[in-house]
Amino acid sequence: MSLGTFLAAPDQGSIASVTLWAVTVAALVLLLVIDILLTRRPHEVHMREALAWSAFYLVLPLGFGAYLWGAFGTGVAVEFFTGYVVEKSLSVDNLFVFMLLLTAFAVPNELTQRVLLYGIVGALVLRVIFIALGAAALQSGTWAFLLFGAVLIVTAVKVLKEALKGEDQHVDISSMRSVRLLRRFVPVTPDYRGFRLMVREHGRLAITPLALATVAVFATDIVFAVDSVPAVYGVTEDPFLVFATNAFALLGLRALYFVLRDALAKLRHLNHGLSVILAFIGVKLVLHWAHGIWTWVPEIPTLASLGVIVGVLVTVTLTSLYANRRGEDAERPKVLQHDQVDP
Repeated sequence: MSLGTFLAAPDQGSIASVTLWAVTVAALVLLLVIDILLTRRPHEVHMREALAWSAFYLVLPLGFGAYLWGAFGTGVAVEFFTGYVVEKSLSVDNLFVFMLLLTAFAVPNELTQRVLLYGIVGALVLRVIFIALGAAALQSGTWAFLLFGAVLIVTAVKVLKEALKGEDQHVDISSMRSVRLLRRFVPVTPDYRGFRLMVREHGRLAITPLALATVAVFATDIVFAVDSVPAVYGVTEDPFLVFATNAFALLGLRALYFVLRDALAKLRHLNHGLSVILAFIGVKLVLHWAHGIWTWVPEIPTLASLGVIVGVLVTVTLTSLYANRRGEDAERPKVLQHDQVDP
């Protein structure tokens, strides 16, 4: 797929001109540079700082959506907001895996920001590649909708099976091929060396645990890109909107991690909800494919999709809070009984 095709003009099925693409990408690069400058000195992020940046990265997509509403109409804005909600919900699961990886690699708190930033940059690069491939597939025929729908439905079944097992999610570092490959060919230092990914020891190069953690995060980004890009194509066929929803959802992840760090583990029904969302969008894509062949097959409106997705997220949040409260109530009598036992 050529660059000119990907940066499609409005008459080629996209709302974005080359100018709009250029401005959006330039703003994205500027925000990433600001993030790099902010994290150049290792420090532990406090809640006040995390909340301020989370609010900033929430205002950005709201403002961008308002611009789309005024410039291109209600339909485009609803597609953007729906895609953004989908991507944000999937990125929360992404954050949970990041949290597990950071714990498994024992990343110091003051270095967490930089690892997350590396992960976000890697995720953005992978999203651009997958978005371009998805746009090329859609241009080649409607079969791509069927393929994307099947991928999402299969993924939804897999996520639901794992969620129903009721086991705590964990990350096995030793089973990750990328990490094993690095350790086989390159020596690893026994401790972290600040932000340095590579150092020279005893006359030869060695990588630090920070490099291993970064590679592991990047490897998980590939898995999430396979799921998230088809999910947004289930909301809109415009590559620019797909890119914008991914970019805005990923930009705020670093700050959101520190806000939700303690709450992530309590969202015990999050994967149940994500499986429903993925399956719903998968069915939506299949119906869209079928409607192109048999016009009597109904399609699911984007506004209805937004309502379903938000409803699912609110439901799993409430059920998670209820389940946590029941668990605390069940544990309390045991604690009291233990305290009353004579020594």
